[in-house]
Amino acid sequence: MKQYNVVIIGAGAAGMMCAIEAGKRGRKVLVLDHAKSAGEKIRISGGGRCNFTNINTKFDRFLSQNPRFAISALKRYSQHDFIKLVESYKMAYHEKVLGQLFCDGSAKVIIDMLLTEMSEAGVELRLSTEVKSINKADTYSIQLEHDAVEAQSLVVACGGKSIPKMGATGFGYQIAEQFDLPVTETRPALVPLTFADELLGRIKPLSGVSTKSSVTCNKVSFDEALLFTHRGLSGPSILQISSYWREGEEIIVDLAQGINIAEQLKAMRQSSGKLSIGNALAKLITSKLAQMIVEHSGLTGNLADQNNAKLDQLGQSVNAWRIKPAGSEGYRTAEVTLGGVDTGALNAKTMEAKNTDGLYFIGEVVDMTGWLGGYNFQWAWSSGWVCGQAC
Repeated sequence: MKQYNVVIIGAGAAGMMCAIEAGKRGRKVLVLDHAKSAGEKIRISGGGRCNFTNINTKFDRFLSQNPRFAISALKRYSQHDFIKLVESYKMAYHEKVLGQLFCDGSAKVIIDMLLTEMSEAGVELRLSTEVKSINKADTYSIQLEHDAVEAQSLVVACGGKSIPKMGATGFGYQIAEQFDLPVTETRPALVPLTFADELLGRIKPLSGVSTKSSVTCNKVSFDEALLFTHRGLSGPSILQISSYWREGEEIIVDLAQGINIAEQLKAMRQSSGKLSIGNALAKLITSKLAQMIVEHSGLTGNLADQNNAKLDQLGQSVNAWRIKPAGSEGYRTAEVTLGGVDTGALNAKTMEAKNTDGLYFIGEVVDMTGWLGGYNFQWAWSSGWVCGQAC
């Protein structure tokens, strides 16, 4: 049985970062992954350009039973540290919006950088390799398809359930449960929301329409773009709010972010009263959206025909559209998994399980989920780095 100091399950962002750091410390490291290629979620992220971090990263941009758990890791290996690594490889990158940093070119440059760092640190990588079982005595025995390996430390970095077509499973949670670590409820996050047939029929003509919006749920709001789809709603504001929304709850959508529709229409009524109500609203929001809202309101005639009460009602339907999504698109399209290995069971400085020596959990498998915009990658880099100093 081949022996290693550290075996890492998962060749994603967190697993590779951990391997690099452990290898630099002279540890003999093996990284295992059942996928054919390393860093598959990195490759597809950010439209293929990888939103690799966010310059505004701090713990309050994360959802968890204890978001403060992230403080230690994020401080010890910050977004600025990862940016320095990217710059050391002379990679071109840019800030898109809200502190989001993207590669100018392909996300593959990030994967290539990590693979180069792993190679230079002497890390062994085995792909297309499935872990069959794990046992612990004095060391960890990991049974693979054709052989077994032994390690002093075992790092679980195999992510959550999101995007199963790329091989995502709940294997990391199974390992946690095997070693009696609690796992908080998991569900899809950063995911499009879907509508029931009745509402879907009404908005179907809007599929593909995008607009600036403000979306609110449970006293949390996000001001970003919204996209109508053939299933419901997507776009950054919806993906963000999906992490805070639960089935059966209502969301409130302002479809004209920053514009008080009722007041604007009342002002227009003085100078443009002969405009139809639909054309008047279309001067303030997208015409297709204006048409749908006016048709549903039942208002007809010119702007001059509408009294203040009617314009107030129309304004409400734009600035405070109240809807109850039927559900979400689920793990199939969710960017991340909310919930995971309970942070209360882990050491925040090392990511080691408190009840089992040499067992570590990092990245998405942990109950630490960031906002959209590079936060989840930064958690992967940070948690992987601190683990790599300890395992």
